[in-house]
Amino acid sequence: MPRGDKSAYTDKQKRKAEHIEEGYEERGVPKEEAAARAWATVNKQDGGGKQSGSGRKRGPDGLLQRSAGARPGAAQRRLALAETPPGTRVRVRDEVGRVGRRMITLAAALGYPRGNL
Repeated sequence: MPRGDKSAYTDKQKRKAEHIEEGYEERGVPKEEAAARAWATVNKQDGGGKQSGSGRKRGPDGLLQRSAGARPGAAQRRLALAETPPGTRVRVRDEVGRVGRRMITLAAALGYPRGNL
């Protein structure tokens, strides 16, 4: 694929770049510079051209993340928590990755998600 080839982008990404480019041109930016800025913006927002694979998403910081279920060891951690008797204090990680301690309640031991009981 030659440099500058846009075939790896989706139609939506191409429309987005065109719209951004028009906005720069309205503000007086030269056409070539506006196009370069527009594609740089699309790359920054979408991570480049078409992405393969399922479960890919980007966090608020723009970095590629995996869904909670796709993280390595998620199944083992769920099984370990399910086998822990109620009333036991265990170390757990929250959504951000901070480690804390939590008391295993009867609801958690039975496998109910937090807040649904």
